[in-house]
Amino acid sequence: MTLDGLARAYAAGTSPASVLRGVLARIAARGDDHVWISVRGEAELTSEAEAVAARWPDPASRPPLFGVPYAVKDNIDVAGLPTTAACPAFAYRPAADAALVARLRAAGAICVGKANLDQFATGLSGTRSPYGACESPLLPGLISGGSSSGSAVAVAAGLVPFSIGTDTAGSGRVPAALCGIVGLKPSVGLVSTLGVVPACASLDCPSVFAASVADASAVLAVIAGYEPADPWSRRLPVPGPPASPAPPGSAPLPRLGVPRDPEFHGDAAAAAAFAGAVRLIGAAAAAGPAAVDIADFIAAGDLLYGGPWVAERLAAVGDFAAAHPDQVHPVTREVLERGRGYSAADAFRGIHRLAGLRAATRAVWEVVDVLVVPTVPTTFTVTQMLADPVRRNMLLGHYTTFGNLLDLCALAIPAGFTAAGRPHGVTLLAPAGSDALLAGTAARLEPLLGAGRPLSR
Repeated sequence: MTLDGLARAYAAGTSPASVLRGVLARIAARGDDHVWISVRGEAELTSEAEAVAARWPDPASRPPLFGVPYAVKDNIDVAGLPTTAACPAFAYRPAADAALVARLRAAGAICVGKANLDQFATGLSGTRSPYGACESPLLPGLISGGSSSGSAVAVAAGLVPFSIGTDTAGSGRVPAALCGIVGLKPSVGLVSTLGVVPACASLDCPSVFAASVADASAVLAVIAGYEPADPWSRRLPVPGPPASPAPPGSAPLPRLGVPRDPEFHGDAAAAAAFAGAVRLIGAAAAAGPAAVDIADFIAAGDLLYGGPWVAERLAAVGDFAAAHPDQVHPVTREVLERGRGYSAADAFRGIHRLAGLRAATRAVWEVVDVLVVPTVPTTFTVTQMLADPVRRNMLLGHYTTFGNLLDLCALAIPAGFTAAGRPHGVTLLAPAGSDALLAGTAARLEPLLGAGRPLSR
């Protein structure tokens, strides 16, 4: 279930309808894994698959995602399917696809269904949904990460080659690390949020999960692009389809940086795993990664839930939550209620504080082109997360929450396992508009860190 594998199969005569039937069979075989909120029926999927095949009978004229099945996080509109945002009382049935779904449809991709999420995309654990908590396919009982939990597991479990999530605080990166897959968070505004239920509208960003950097980049090349009707869309460089990565040693890597004093919140096994990843990366670079101070990055990230941006979540769904308090997950409701404590003056103080931190972080980009950080500092089981849902959620976002606030693009890739048997991953970050640079760098580091091995069980 890779893009290249599917393209070869279709060129050899496999039909999209048979591929979709296989997807449904794998979904059925996993049983109630809490990955899906809605799955399209076999007759409907077969009809669309046959229409795709009839529209592009000539292999030479087929679009890049011809017949490729995928999952969509259920805060993104797909015509004909309800959008719930993991809240049944909130559900509505959109008349049109989200802008990115329309682009995928035009490229020949076929949506299988809507994936589970932390309710209203508020959380990084994958445990805040009335539809159940997904677990990582890598280790029984381990959280999948969120909020794009179902989207990540759908790829990690081999159900679909790619999926679409969203990433405001790290929801496209944390689940990638915990599920052993690639999570691509584009520059904010590169992919339209038209048809996406807002969490923090000024920071929201659709994301891509895939088994490889190449597949994630190929999907981004389809969904990226300026949308005039989207007030948050920006004219940024649109990365093209991925080229074959340069072999190690054939060209210098960009200037890489790593945190001078990385924090793992007592997880010695995760610290050792990251140190090992840095050694591997350093061996491939002309010069070892530069150790940089990221204190200002972390301070910016603290503003997301510890500052007035939490009120932006309240602005998005606060009226619904106030009218339907019993329909909102208790932890989600607690987070939203914090937004009521901020004034307009607080909002401006936060904006000014963030501007200062953005200015302070510019010094890092004078000496490095790409910053490499642990995706998560530690991991938790479902039981551990439910015992302390707010504090542990904040720990998961230690290296992710600053990404959109500081206007960075990011790409999370697997980096093996810790000595404790937990999955480990690293994230590459760079200033907005550097999406192609990140993809090229990540594609070269991917085999060094072991991302090519099969990870799902």
